[in-house]
Amino acid sequence: MIGSSDEAPVMGVERSNQIIQPIELINHKTWEELMQQAKSFEISKHLVMEAWLRIKSNGGSAGVDKQSISDFEKNLKDNLYRIWNRMSSGSYQPSAVKLVEIPKAGGGKRPLGIPTVTDRVCQMVAVMILEPKLEPIFHNDSYGYRPKRSAHDALNQARSRCWKYDWVVDMDIKGFFDNIDHNLLKKALLRHTDLKWVLLYIKRWLVVPYETEKGEKIERFKGVPQGSVIGPVLANLFLHYAFDEWMARSYPQIPFERYADDTICHCRTEHEAEVMKEVIKERLAECDLELNENKTSIVYCKDSNRKGNHKHIKFDFLGFTFRPRRAINKRGEYFLSFLPAISTKASKRIGETMRSWWKTSRTDKTLEELAEKINPLLQGWINYYGKFYKTGLYHLFERLNLRLSIWVTKKFKRFRGHRTRAKQWLERVYKTTPNLFSHWKFGIKPPQSMRLTG
Repeated sequence: MIGSSDEAPVMGVERSNQIIQPIELINHKTWEELMQQAKSFEISKHLVMEAWLRIKSNGGSAGVDKQSISDFEKNLKDNLYRIWNRMSSGSYQPSAVKLVEIPKAGGGKRPLGIPTVTDRVCQMVAVMILEPKLEPIFHNDSYGYRPKRSAHDALNQARSRCWKYDWVVDMDIKGFFDNIDHNLLKKALLRHTDLKWVLLYIKRWLVVPYETEKGEKIERFKGVPQGSVIGPVLANLFLHYAFDEWMARSYPQIPFERYADDTICHCRTEHEAEVMKEVIKERLAECDLELNENKTSIVYCKDSNRKGNHKHIKFDFLGFTFRPRRAINKRGEYFLSFLPAISTKASKRIGETMRSWWKTSRTDKTLEELAEKINPLLQGWINYYGKFYKTGLYHLFERLNLRLSIWVTKKFKRFRGHRTRAKQWLERVYKTTPNLFSHWKFGIKPPQSMRLTG
């Protein structure tokens, strides 16, 4: 129990005196013993073909060998045979992982590992073997990278529980993917498979080095590359034992939603939340992970019925910000509810992308060509961020309409210097083709009177 020795348990949350090992090895044979027995393996050619089809549908860029998916497909039969032959014989060796650093919304850079197309196909073969074995044991509130589960499912469950529970522990694991302990991960794998080829190749994928744009090799002794095909499955397995199963066993009264390493826990009181934050911190430390104190917070789910005060009354989860928002009930009355809507960070990223469209005039295109180019992105944003509190998207799409009116003044000489006439023309286009742009179809039509600000 966190606190003084005479303090009573809070809502059933108490610290056990028994030390629970992070991940115990229960198999009789060790990883090394299985590897020593590895000679040749039975791998179906049909499995390799199915893995290729999945990789092709997922797309992605080239790895260190600069071979794209289209390049791989030019000699498909020989490439797939080579994969099958090498994986079956035990001679397959993965190439280095291309290291790309992408900017993080909060500053800094996130390392992204891009395997070659060949390695992605090989990893998918292993994923297709592992996934059916692991899916039945995964926790019901683990949503990331799992079949028939989505971020929307996690968000919907989080929204419902925020209405029932007053407090949230919004937790962040520092550099999770880069700090997964390989030995603990291997022990978890041995619980669920003794297929020697799966274990052999996962071992090789775990230690294959990064390669920078300058050709420098970076050795790896822990972690799973973000961007790999096998990474999400391994990460889920690790956190299943490091967090999910431990929570279900030790604190079954504390519900949570986890999407990869993005996790929130629901508590009934502030003290219960404080206790949970500390025990989770200790548990992660047992598994060689660290809770990021700067990004982990305790949040009060304030609304019309919960009128207390706290310094944190909002949190971000999967691109949405949960906070008090105005809602309307069945009687048409307004009230304050705790709801998710597109986050400020996500809005900023979308705004930056939209602004990049206008760095060149694009007046060489027709309005129809312009719509064809940007509609896939618009529809993707609408499909994801329009799921909850869709009015949060309106300001972005209203600004897009303003930008379109400016484009009209640059495209057609007769509208130059006549912004109002350009807006009226755009309104007439909308009336004849209301589904031309995805955001028009969404309901944000170009009004006749608009003002550009900012």
